[in-house]
Amino acid sequence: MRVVIAEDSVLLREGLVRLLDDAGIETVATVGDGPGLLGIVDEHAPDLAIVDVRMPPSFTDEGLRAALAVRERRPGTPILVLSQYVEERYATDLIGGGAEGVGYLLKERVADVAEFIDAVRRIAEGGTVIDPEVIGQLLGRRRNGDPLEVLTPREREVLALMAQGRANAAIAADLVVTEGAVEKHISNIFMKLDLQASAHGGHRRVMAVLAYLGRDAG
Repeated sequence: MRVVIAEDSVLLREGLVRLLDDAGIETVATVGDGPGLLGIVDEHAPDLAIVDVRMPPSFTDEGLRAALAVRERRPGTPILVLSQYVEERYATDLIGGGAEGVGYLLKERVADVAEFIDAVRRIAEGGTVIDPEVIGQLLGRRRNGDPLEVLTPREREVLALMAQGRANAAIAADLVVTEGAVEKHISNIFMKLDLQASAHGGHRRVMAVLAYLGRDAG
């Protein structure tokens, strides 16, 4: 796997390079600003881009805008956005153009090396990984007409784990239920959110996650 990193903190950037190298993942280029990300992605066509949200010069959303530009110029490029804070809008903006191969994690998750490397691999393979703390805030948000109000508490738990990129077997293990029970819950989620197989095919999990994150998937 070949990775590029856009992160203005030299210490964190070099730390990421070391962690990835120890896991057998090659970092082919690093930059310290958003615009530089576009250049190294065009040059190296990496398997994954790891991007900080806040970078020079304004330290607001340069990284996010660069990540979205990468997805527009090179559709399907896996992106893992790292942020110091929970910023819900960034999560929904990132996956708005297609949730395959995207992630949003808090930087503190890097401290759990095994969890971080697992997320890197899942996103590079096309999975979706959203930080549990972001999911917790989204779950606590209530809006008029929220389509998820029709889901049971258990179905919400299943959908939250789906948003973290968990496969059915992993969801079953986390909830201590059978895979058959998970499949039934997911089927109910699709039905209640009106995600018909004929309309959405194999992307219904993505559509459900989009609905969970508050984005109109239609």
